[in-house]
Amino acid sequence: MTVLPPLDAPATSTIAPRWLLNIFRANLVAQIGIVLTGGMVRLTGSGLGCPTWPECVDGSLLPTARQEESWHKLIEFGNRTLTFLLAILAIAAIIGALVWNRRNKRAGSDSRRSIVLLAAVPLIGTAVQAVLGGITVLTGLHPAVVAGHFLVSIGIIAGVTVLVDRAHDPGDQPVVPLVHGIVRGLASGLIALAFVIITLGTVVTGSGPNSGDADVSTRFGIDQRMAAWMHADTVFLFVGLLIGLLIALHLVDAPKAALRRAWILAVLTVANGSLGYLQLATGLPWLVVGMHMLLACLVWVTVIRLRLAMRSRGINTNDNDQATAASVQAAESLN
Repeated sequence: MTVLPPLDAPATSTIAPRWLLNIFRANLVAQIGIVLTGGMVRLTGSGLGCPTWPECVDGSLLPTARQEESWHKLIEFGNRTLTFLLAILAIAAIIGALVWNRRNKRAGSDSRRSIVLLAAVPLIGTAVQAVLGGITVLTGLHPAVVAGHFLVSIGIIAGVTVLVDRAHDPGDQPVVPLVHGIVRGLASGLIALAFVIITLGTVVTGSGPNSGDADVSTRFGIDQRMAAWMHADTVFLFVGLLIGLLIALHLVDAPKAALRRAWILAVLTVANGSLGYLQLATGLPWLVVGMHMLLACLVWVTVIRLRLAMRSRGINTNDNDQATAASVQAAESLN
C-alpha cells in the first residue's frame, strides 16, 4: 500500500536531521557565550590581560607566571580560547551542511543551498572576529573598535538564528506570508530598532568605567548619563512598537508561533529593561551587567525569530493556507 504524504508538506521534505540541527544550535549558544565571556573581560578590567596578539605575552601563546596582569590574564586567555571552540563548531556547521545537501541531491530531494550559505556565517564571522580581536588589543582597547567587535558578534548571532530557523523548514519554496504586510513591517522595524538599542548600549559602555581595562583612559567623549538616557528613550520606543505589534497580531489572528514569540519577547524586554535601571542604580555590578548582556542577546534572537514566524517556507499550501495567503495578498492590494 502506498502511503501519501500529508497535503501540507512537500513530497521531498528536507528538514535538517537532528544531528545537524544540534550543530547549528551549538553554534548559536557558543556565539552568545563568546559575547558573555567578552563582557566578563570588560567588566573585570581584563581587556589587556594578554597584552599582545596573537601571543598572550611576548614569546608565549599561553599566560606566564612572570606576567604583571595577575588573574586578568586568565580571563582574557579564556575568552581567546573560546574562539577556537567557535572555529571548530563553525567548521562542523559548514561541513555538515555540505554533506547533508549532497545526500539530498543523491536522494532526489530538493537542494538546500541556502542552508549551506547560511552555515558559512559562523566560520566567516569567527575569522573576522579573530582579526578584530587583534586590532582591539593593538589599538589599546579603543572604544570604537571594542564596540565594532561586539556588533560583529551581534551580526553573527543574527545569521546563526536565521540558520537554525531555516533548517527547521521543509524547503525554501514556496514562501507564503501568514500576516498582512503592515504587520510584517512592524516586526522588521522592531529588528532595526533592537539593533539601534544594542549599538547605543555599546556607547553607554564605552563612555563609562567598564570600557575594558582599568588602565585604559580612552573613552567616548559623551557623558555616560546622556548616553544612558538616549539608550533608555530608544527602549521606550521599542516597547511602544512591540505593544502595537502585539495588538495587531491578535487582531489579524496571527499564527500561534508568532504570538508565542511576541509574548516571549515582551517578557524578555521588560526583564532586561528592569536590569538596565538596576545596574545604573547599583553602580554597575558585574553580575547585573552580565545578565543585562545575556538578556540583550536573547531579545535579539527572539525579535528575529518573531519576524521569521510570519511566513511559511517550503510548504505546499492546502485549501486553508491558500485562503489565508489569498486574503493577505488581497488586503495588501487595497493599500
